[in-house]
Amino acid sequence: MANVVSEGAAGRSTRTLRAEGALAAIAVDPESPERVRRILEQALVFAGAAFAAVYMPSADGELLYLVESVGLPRTLCGVRDGYPVAGRAPVAEAHRGRPVWLGPDDLAAQAQSRRVPSRDFFLAALPLRGDGGCLLAVGERADGFDADDRFCLGLVADALVLALPSPAATVEGAGLRPDGFSLAMDTGRVRVGEDILELFGLDPDDFDGRVETLLSLTVPEDLPSLMSVVEADHMTIGDRELEFRVLQPTGPPKWLRLRGRLVHGGGGRPAQLVGSVADASTLRSDITDVARIQRLAAALATAVTVRDVGKAVVAALRRPLRADRIAFAELESERLVVTVLDPPEPEAWPDLWRAEWRTEWPDAPVRTMPTLATALREGRARIWPAGSPLETALAEVGPGGLAMLPLPAGNRMAGACLIGWDAPHDFGPDERALLTAAAGLAGQALMRARAFDAEHELVGMLQRQLLPRRLPRLPGAVAVARYLPSTAGLELGGDWYDVIPLPDNHVALVIGDVQGHSAGAATLMGQMRTALRAYAVEGHPPDVVVSHANRLLMDMETDLFATCCYVDVDMEEGFAWCVRAGHLPPVLRHPDGRTEIAEAEGGPPLGVVRQSDFPMSPLRLQPGTMVALTTDGLVESPESDIDEGMSGFARQLSAADPAHLGPVADALLGKAPRSDDVALLLLRYDGMASRPLRESWTVWRVPQAVGHARRFTRRTLRSWGVTADIDSALLVVSELVTNALVHTEGQVRLDIALVNDRLRLGVADASPRTPVKPTSIGWEATGGRGILLVEAVSATWGTLPVSGGKQVWAEFVLRP
Repeated sequence: MANVVSEGAAGRSTRTLRAEGALAAIAVDPESPERVRRILEQALVFAGAAFAAVYMPSADGELLYLVESVGLPRTLCGVRDGYPVAGRAPVAEAHRGRPVWLGPDDLAAQAQSRRVPSRDFFLAALPLRGDGGCLLAVGERADGFDADDRFCLGLVADALVLALPSPAATVEGAGLRPDGFSLAMDTGRVRVGEDILELFGLDPDDFDGRVETLLSLTVPEDLPSLMSVVEADHMTIGDRELEFRVLQPTGPPKWLRLRGRLVHGGGGRPAQLVGSVADASTLRSDITDVARIQRLAAALATAVTVRDVGKAVVAALRRPLRADRIAFAELESERLVVTVLDPPEPEAWPDLWRAEWRTEWPDAPVRTMPTLATALREGRARIWPAGSPLETALAEVGPGGLAMLPLPAGNRMAGACLIGWDAPHDFGPDERALLTAAAGLAGQALMRARAFDAEHELVGMLQRQLLPRRLPRLPGAVAVARYLPSTAGLELGGDWYDVIPLPDNHVALVIGDVQGHSAGAATLMGQMRTALRAYAVEGHPPDVVVSHANRLLMDMETDLFATCCYVDVDMEEGFAWCVRAGHLPPVLRHPDGRTEIAEAEGGPPLGVVRQSDFPMSPLRLQPGTMVALTTDGLVESPESDIDEGMSGFARQLSAADPAHLGPVADALLGKAPRSDDVALLLLRYDGMASRPLRESWTVWRVPQAVGHARRFTRRTLRSWGVTADIDSALLVVSELVTNALVHTEGQVRLDIALVNDRLRLGVADASPRTPVKPTSIGWEATGGRGILLVEAVSATWGTLPVSGGKQVWAEFVLRP
């Protein structure tokens, strides 16, 4: 006989042999309340099913009701919790003794007339010998159920026959064990075993059979959770488990554990809740575990972000449980997003996690791990000892034992915590109690942290919308900027920065901070940034730009003030003017690594004194010099004053590599206290590889002014070696100077610049009005042709503001 078995086994696949071994291991413990569920889970592991369920006939034989299910939510598969025995549903067909195998096309054809899964699924319905039950399996794989899958499903169906109770015992409550009960959901009449009456302190002769009698003996605070079980409207088909306290004549209440299952009555009979109640006092935490829970509660009370919550849970559980690894994950739209891995090293985790999850932290649809999806759906902690049949992604997390804590929050599931051991681990009652208590605390904290993260992200997004979306490319320099919102609250901050390209290869660096953290501060920040940019682009010198911004803020009649540092850098000369309005001075890192906190004289904050002086301080920049501007959130903290912070900031810059500004900025922000928002602006001055040639001429208002301008232009171009296009350049100078003298008042200046093969001629005057190109000119008109001539002979032309006036310019591309 042994040889026959061996020969039969030799012809089968490894998968079917493993399924047979797993089912045999489950059969060893016939008293396990999880037996039916564990058998069904083998259909997920070995047969590739996404959903598996078992149906049993009601006592009157008219209805097939759902006894247990695992895998995907049944509503997602289009599966009901009951089917008429006389119907044509696949479950009913299988009940009548015929196996049913349906593919997507078959299901699509039957979808209109029967409640069957959608077209994306494969369906299998197998009869159960004996009482006429049915195994239903739904698969999502494109190739459906292959031969090995069908063989494994047959093994599962055979195992269910031995594990399922008879319909009479299930529905009628016949043969109650001493710790068992059967509750009629419509009348509240309950049959209970002798052990339960003893736990409640009742004499069997005095018990009236009403569930209200038992509820009256429980602790009032536990009544809501009990009512959610004993009221039919709050129950669905399947197992439920909870712990509650029952009052004692003397001493503290006793902890009891209820395990129950709601089953259909069928044939007009009411649904019944059947199950058991046991003494759970030995499962409650001792004083050490209570202290751990208290410490976890205290840590979670101060945890702000989702990551903070994960770290608090890992710190509270890993050492007491002597676990080898813990993963803390959020549940987002049916996807698990792992936020904390401990240990964090990739080599400590299974290869599958590193191979299939390619983001910084793992994330995957829950349905890829049906065992985990089932546990999350049920909402209670699950423990799998060493050797339990699990998906590879889960089994390798804890080969010696795995615990999964769903993290409930209100009426939804916020996430899960996976705890794994490498060596075989025995799960004691104290550990189970610790896990259960930690899960409830962590779920609520996770929801609070998720709400905070969402609101904080919204605040940060609004803040970033008020800041430059990207920094401009600069001639002879590289700039990077960072903004880091505070984690101390949800208010909008007032820190800002800006990089403003200006004419003649000048660049303005701006950083500032509006007082307070509020929507008003953020709004004012946006207004000040816009105002400073507008004044700078108008061509005003740095002190005038800041002075104008101060007057504007005073006229706005706000109670808030702002600090600001404005640095105008001449990229051609390597020179800068710095203006401070109550803000931190720039920090310079010289090419040799020395750092220097610039001695830049400052004025008062903006919006404090209307008539204020904002002096300009010179800064000399050699190629390779780094200029660093920041706000007080980076250098000031409750533990140190701002001078110490600035000195530490300078030391960090000295040790930094100026060749890579991005990593430098990230490293500087990495040490920020985060009690305030932070703005950081870094510029590395490299010097211009090609410096333009420039000359200027003040045009006097004399009759020969145009001639003088033409002669100055001719001499300048010849000294630069320019011989081509001189006549066209002189014509443009004549037209622009004439227009400035005729149509404006005040000083007129001629500027000439040569960059490589591009010649730029500009005439500045005191009028802000831009010349208008005429749309048409009559033959008898005596003027209006100047701008048309400039446009005709030059490559391009335009105007730009210059300190209250304008400059009209034209460019030529010189011929070789």
